[in-house]
Formats: sequence, C-alpha cells, structure tokens
Amino acid sequence: MTTIDNLPPLKIVIETHNLRARKSLGQNFLLDLNLTSKIARQAGELKNVDILEIGPGPGGLTRGLLSEGARKVLAIEKDARCLPALEEISNKYPGRLEVVRGDALDFNPLVYLNAPIRVVANLPYNVGTELLVRWLTPEDWPPFWKSLTLMFQREVAERIVATPGSKAYGRLSIMAQWRSDPKIVMSLQPDAFTPPPKVSSAVVHFEALPEPRFKANMQVLNSLVSTAFNQRRKMLRSALKMISPDIEDRLKIAGIKPTDRAEKVSLESFCALARNIESE
Repeated sequence: MTTIDNLPPLKIVIETHNLRARKSLGQNFLLDLNLTSKIARQAGELKNVDILEIGPGPGGLTRGLLSEGARKVLAIEKDARCLPALEEISNKYPGRLEVVRGDALDFNPLVYLNAPIRVVANLPYNVGTELLVRWLTPEDWPPFWKSLTLMFQREVAERIVATPGSKAYGRLSIMAQWRSDPKIVMSLQPDAFTPPPKVSSAVVHFEALPEPRFKANMQVLNSLVSTAFNQRRKMLRSALKMISPDIEDRLKIAGIKPTDRAEKVSLESFCALARNIESE
C-alpha cells in the first residue's frame, strides 16, 4: 500500500473512519497517494505558497500538497465525518494545515490565507463548475489566486479548453480563456476513484493572466455569451435580439456575421461585440 508521509494508506483511513463516499456531496475519493502527489505537482512550485483546497475528503490530495512543500493548506470540508482524518494529517504537519468545516459556496477564504495563493482541489462534481465561474468572474482583476489546479469531469475539462467551431465550445470556454491560460494537464480513468464515477476525469491548470486578453466589461461579456450560447442553434441576429434593437449592425461592426452561430465566434470577436454594446 502506498504512503508518502508515514501516515496510514488512504484505504485504511477510509475504513477506520467509515468514510463511505456520499453521492449527495459529489464525493469520489482518490486512494493512490502517488497520484495525489502528481496532481499537487501540476500546481507548480508550492514552497512559500498558501493553498486553498475544497472538499479534501479523507485528505489524499491534502497529504500530497503538504508533502510537496506547501507553506500552508486551508482545507474547506462540508462533511463532518472527514474531520478526524484531517486532524490526523494536521498533527503530522503542525502549523501547516488548517481545516474549516463549511460550504465553499458561502465561505471567504482570504481571511485565512496570505499571498501568493494557489487553489488546488478535486472539486465535488456538484459544485465544481459554479466555483470555477466565481473564481473567473470577480469584479476586480487580477484575482486573489495565482493559479487554479482543479479536477473536473472530462466533459467539463474539454469545454474549458475548447476552441471555436467545436461542439464543446461555449460560455465556459470564453470566460476561462479570457482571463486565464487553461490547459488539461492530467487525465484519470474512473477506476482511479472510490467509488468509480461513470465518467472519466481530467485535471485542468489555469494560470491567471495579469489582465484579460481583450478589453471588455466582465458583466456585459458574461451576459452576452450566456445569451448567445443558451440559444446556440439560432443565428446570432435572432439569439441576441433582446440584447440590442440594432444587434445586426453591432454584430457587423464587431466583425461577426449576423447569420453566424455562437460556436463560430472567437473570444476576440465576442469582446469586440461586448465593447460595442457597452458603448450604446
């Protein structure tokens, strides 16, 4: 059985604390500590860096982050059953792991962390996309995080890195690529998890850009692409007619054919259209 820190293997930890994964919490646990350490390394240099981890569960990734030298890990865990296992890790790494029981959707981590901050997490499937959108769309930029290294269902990961013309291309592609540089850095098969999910997973690493790739108002751009892709089968002159009464003219000014569909339009062109709409 694999271990990296003289603590018990994760299989024993799960059995000891009766940590059967709960579907209602979106839980799928990684048991291979070599694999969790590899994920931790995808985040880059961890020394002198604080880490925010969401949904640590029994602490496999947490142990990987700490063993790879993270200055501090703040772990947000909703499931009280996991707290004793995480306390054992905290005792092994005194002063370097802080565990807070709470819901990541209602939690401000900044009072616990010091820059530079990286976010590294095997995100619960039921909140992963919502958390990502929040991290990508703050009013102020650059954000509090230097990078995000996050695990998603493979389908979501492919949407994040998709390019114009593909079926996976959509709002998530636009918002991720506008302000960050996202790349798929690892793929994981279902049998890597307990219990095995029905789909494959992938780890995506996002490096925050110092400023967005193209000038645009975040709220206008977000509203625009949401509307466009919610009706992705329609031509843009129809899908966006509620955005502006003269949307055809504005599309042409932005270099977009009114008869195009959203999946054909580049990030740069969406930003140009957002600037034009904001100017009205």
